[in-house]
Amino acid sequence: MLIRILLAVAMTIVLLCIDVSGVLRLALYLVVYLIIGYDILRKALLGIFRGRVFDENFLMAVATIGAFALAIYERSGDYLEAIAVMLFYQVGEFFQSYAVGKSRRDIAALMDIRPDYANIERDGEIVKVDPDDVAVGETIVIQPGERVPIDGVVLSGESSLNTSALTGESMPREVGQGDEVVSGSINMSGVLRVRTTKGFGDSTVSKILELVEDSASRKSKSENFIAKFARVYTPAVCYGALALALLPPLYLILFAGAPVSFATFETWVYRSLVFLVISCPCALVVSIPLSFFAGIGGASRAGVLVKGANILETLSKVKTVVFDKTGTLTKGVFEVNAYHGDHDQDISAHKAQLLEYAALAESASSHPIAMSLQRAYGRPVDRSRVSDLREISGKGITALIDGKRVAAGNEKLMGDLGLTPCHCHTAGTIVHLAIDGRYAGHIVLGDVVKPTSAQAIADLHAAGVMRTVMLTGDTRQVAEQTAARLGIDTVYSELLPAGKVAQIERIIAEAKSGDKVAFAGDGINDAPVLSRADIGIAMGAMGSDAAIVAADVVLMDDDPLKIGKAIRISRKCLRIVWENIFMAIGIKGICLVLGIFGIVNMWLAIFADVGVMILAVLNAIRAMHIAPQPPT
Repeated sequence: MLIRILLAVAMTIVLLCIDVSGVLRLALYLVVYLIIGYDILRKALLGIFRGRVFDENFLMAVATIGAFALAIYERSGDYLEAIAVMLFYQVGEFFQSYAVGKSRRDIAALMDIRPDYANIERDGEIVKVDPDDVAVGETIVIQPGERVPIDGVVLSGESSLNTSALTGESMPREVGQGDEVVSGSINMSGVLRVRTTKGFGDSTVSKILELVEDSASRKSKSENFIAKFARVYTPAVCYGALALALLPPLYLILFAGAPVSFATFETWVYRSLVFLVISCPCALVVSIPLSFFAGIGGASRAGVLVKGANILETLSKVKTVVFDKTGTLTKGVFEVNAYHGDHDQDISAHKAQLLEYAALAESASSHPIAMSLQRAYGRPVDRSRVSDLREISGKGITALIDGKRVAAGNEKLMGDLGLTPCHCHTAGTIVHLAIDGRYAGHIVLGDVVKPTSAQAIADLHAAGVMRTVMLTGDTRQVAEQTAARLGIDTVYSELLPAGKVAQIERIIAEAKSGDKVAFAGDGINDAPVLSRADIGIAMGAMGSDAAIVAADVVLMDDDPLKIGKAIRISRKCLRIVWENIFMAIGIKGICLVLGIFGIVNMWLAIFADVGVMILAVLNAIRAMHIAPQPPT
């Protein structure tokens, strides 16, 4: 395209400098015209044959061929206007393709995380295989400089991982034995032996690529509106141009005594051609999808995956953000703070046994509390000692351990067993235990708040979010303490999964018309709430697969500070969309009126079309970038 533009410009300059006339001049200008516009003419013809007549290619073809015809009729030899219309239109198309290509390249470079191979040890040698051929539970070897092909757990080795393609953060992550690694990150130093925990199709890298690919197909309301608008607008302006070319001269012939000749039509035909050039809807049709595409790319670069333009548009209207607590605002890493026995009697002599039973009872659970109890136990859990394990949703677990019936959970579980648990004055998550039908005591765990959570809440308020809410299954004391520490407006505690859904429905019902409610969570039990909210935001690094699938937005590094950034990106994107709509319609509307009265000639028509399109495209790619929010 660029070569054709430069060649056409060079040939046009030569033609302006040499003295040639007649048929030869027309032939030379037609050569230049065909060089720069043959593809537009071909697309216009194909559109006619396929029944899609009224598009921008048809408008450009009619306008330029008409300009040639007028110049031939007038015998002026001035074919420059026709060449200029096509040339500047192609310049605008070049800027458009460059901008779209740049956006795609930026996103492709950012998301170029698909691994080409995985290393497997076979007969003492390292063999490269397709990641799809690696089974769950196999051991892979990741050399320095290689990309992690599949999610897994480090069996041996220590290294630093570059996760910038996933999270947008440049700080490397240190990993060692027992740590989880996610596909798509790059091993920077040591050799790692990793046991895979997922197949390649279920790994982080596959999910990211799938989300990015799908996002392009989910159009926003603005995009759908513009597509429908263009289908009505383009034929309307074609018929309007035809009416402009015929009705005024017919009026002059019938009522003003003008002669019946082409000279009577000439001025109005020219104005109708100007009208066609001005009215081309390229600026709207091109810039609005590009704005959303750039916004999704900018969010991806910041470690925020948005599943479509429609999601980005809805995200810009969020006025209430609701949070799950554990794993979202907190690390989900619990620390054992205290042990208490029945009636607040210290049971330090029995705390080792209490912790052992709790760890064994929770041995089959992946809940953060269960994992914390197992870490605090500090020894391998012998699951052969555990049988008849039953999980009671929202309450806890019962199991048979060494022949003893053990129940571990909250006060509701103790109540179901007919036991009165000991009231604890220590703030934290309480795990009560009963052994063989007798209350044995409880363990107090405290969750660790993420370092950016308080700043994230402040950032959301600064970004225009009117209300922040926390939903949790924790006790009222723990929930209110966490909410006060983080600056959250409203907190609802002691909620079961169904209670969270009911509460989010009430919050949505209370929201003002047009205001949207977002929910941020990470666990399997958050999936129903993520689906019910106007916008579901999942923690991608530690969050469950169910939560990620149910969510509309995925945060790749689990940092709640990214929620405010995502909202600012969406609002900037929508602001750019409306800027382009008002700019395109405003300038074109003014020029159309002026063109009808003959004030605007073909050169100004070219600016009204191509110039506005270039400005709109350049404005659209600003959505790729957003200034960082200063720390509060």
